[in-house]
Amino acid sequence: MVKTSVDPSFFSTYTEQERRVAKDLIDYSDVQTLPEIWAVVAKRHPNIVAVRDPHAKPEVAFTYTQLYERIQCFASGLQALGVNPGNMISLLSDNSPSWLIADQGIMMAGAVNAVRSSLAEREELLFIIANSGSTALVLEDLKTLKKLRQGLNELPIEFVVLLSEEQPESDDSLKVLNFSQLMEIGKQHNFQSVQRKREDLATLIYTSGTTGKPKGVMLNHANLMHQVTSLGSIVTPNPGDMVLSILPTWHSYERSCEYFLFGQACTQIYTNLRSIKADLKKFQPNYIIAVPRLLESIYEGVQKQFREQPASKQRLVNNLLGISEKYIKAKRIAEGLDLDNFHISALQRLAASIQATVLSPLHAVGEKLVYSKVREATGGKVKQMVSGGGALPRHIDLFFEIVGVDILVGYGLTETSPVTHVRRKWRNVRGAAGQPVPGTEVKIVDLETRKPLGMGEKGLVLLRGPQIMQGYYQNPIATAKAIDSQGWFDSGDLGWESENKDLILTGRAKDTIVLTNGENIEPQPIEDACLRSLYIDQIMLVGQDQRSIGALIVPNVETLAKWAESQNLQLCIQSDNVTLAGSQKVNLESKIVQDLFRQEMNREVQNRPGYRSDDRINQFRLILEPFSIENGMMTQKLSIKRHVVMERYCDTINNMFA
Repeated sequence: MVKTSVDPSFFSTYTEQERRVAKDLIDYSDVQTLPEIWAVVAKRHPNIVAVRDPHAKPEVAFTYTQLYERIQCFASGLQALGVNPGNMISLLSDNSPSWLIADQGIMMAGAVNAVRSSLAEREELLFIIANSGSTALVLEDLKTLKKLRQGLNELPIEFVVLLSEEQPESDDSLKVLNFSQLMEIGKQHNFQSVQRKREDLATLIYTSGTTGKPKGVMLNHANLMHQVTSLGSIVTPNPGDMVLSILPTWHSYERSCEYFLFGQACTQIYTNLRSIKADLKKFQPNYIIAVPRLLESIYEGVQKQFREQPASKQRLVNNLLGISEKYIKAKRIAEGLDLDNFHISALQRLAASIQATVLSPLHAVGEKLVYSKVREATGGKVKQMVSGGGALPRHIDLFFEIVGVDILVGYGLTETSPVTHVRRKWRNVRGAAGQPVPGTEVKIVDLETRKPLGMGEKGLVLLRGPQIMQGYYQNPIATAKAIDSQGWFDSGDLGWESENKDLILTGRAKDTIVLTNGENIEPQPIEDACLRSLYIDQIMLVGQDQRSIGALIVPNVETLAKWAESQNLQLCIQSDNVTLAGSQKVNLESKIVQDLFRQEMNREVQNRPGYRSDDRINQFRLILEPFSIENGMMTQKLSIKRHVVMERYCDTINNMFA
């Protein structure tokens, strides 16, 4: 391995343990911009396979030397077409080696890219192109171009590059090239090295806003290089280690993790939902970047296999899991890593240590008979899985710990590049979001007064560090709201810090709901759509860290009663003594009433402009107490205090998703 020499000012933020971990990684302390890493890693490890797509036809695989040459060739092609440093190019595509070549080719040419999935709604993509001021487009294929074509007429687009090999149709008003055509132009043109600074803008990643309009998060090269440098204090890959990639490569979380792992000469393999089970066994990855939903899927697959076993074997497996759960719990308490038992006596810790020792042989039986076979489903060589994009359910976390798969949960936002916290291998507190990565400052403040709170007190999480965005593109009002004059970024999350700097998140102060698949849902537009129904008086979406969104609904009882009467029903709401004449009694939990509200919401949500499948409300509960100023669930401006409602109806929400 290569001896590193970390920049002293940054190295001073490392703990002693982090210094030991990072000392043998490739050094990027003198690198100014992200594209510079490719020359370094290609020189160190020219023949290691950098990227592989086994599902492409034909299969694609590039060594680090080949990848570097292709990135430079793409950049050269852009320069030949007139792209200058600082120009904006929209990159609208999904996972493939071509995406990586385009992403880094754009940056190597000195330009800035605005990224999003090609599967996003047409209006959202056109907004991104216009808002970013893009003068060129890099699109996944002809299908994407056709989706956008009519909307491009009024935009200053000079040319379009397709990442496919499809032959573009002749279009006199717009220059369109496929991937090979651009690369051929690049081969015929001498690449001109571009001098860019760390402070220069690198990319715009668009994230949803509270009005439904996406906001362009401005990340500069310093933001991205912080991730490339700092994550090495936590994860220590070896050159040639296998990484399985399934998350959207344009997403901030996947993207920064990829940059870091590429920077350490790992081999990235692209997979998909259809192929991941087979690819885990075939490629035996050392690292997997995951969201909770992916880990839940693996867990459910294992549970399904358990259920298919004979009854006697199921009982054995369940008994072993139960014993191992007690063993893990006792071991964590003894090591001071149990979130619910941070402050216990030495005697209690000793008792836990004795219990762990007694249970250890039985846990070893489970390892021999069951857990080692479970690990085979992940390929058997996983060093670590890194989970982000939402909270990992405790039972999933515990299960993987029992079977011996190390999961490091991370935390961050698109606006923070995104990683601010990660659980360490040597301090992996289940239920926590981890400790700060080097250079990151955290402040917990009162939600209303913004005064700093003491250790262990729950409040709003503020963040400051070299990974914090420059701001929202062409949106100074939103930027000022997100980042104060001292550089503190408002995460919108509620939580508290332990004495060891573990961050424990307890809820959201902002509106955004993050699902377990990593998708961000802005509730306001969906709620506004639902309020068009005559039967819905008030509604608040819930679903943070769930697979889908749900809703708490205050029905319009008067309108509902009239509907019941029209159906020859008697509506009975016991707490309010509402009873209307009819032949059949129904209440808010009756199937016919539930079906009415489900139909109402489905109709209004699906008719909303920009509807996505993740917008669908799968679970809901009807509640009678309106949100009001008097009961503390609304502000003076008549906005719902979401965190208060979440606390008030905590049990209802938990049961909704049970």
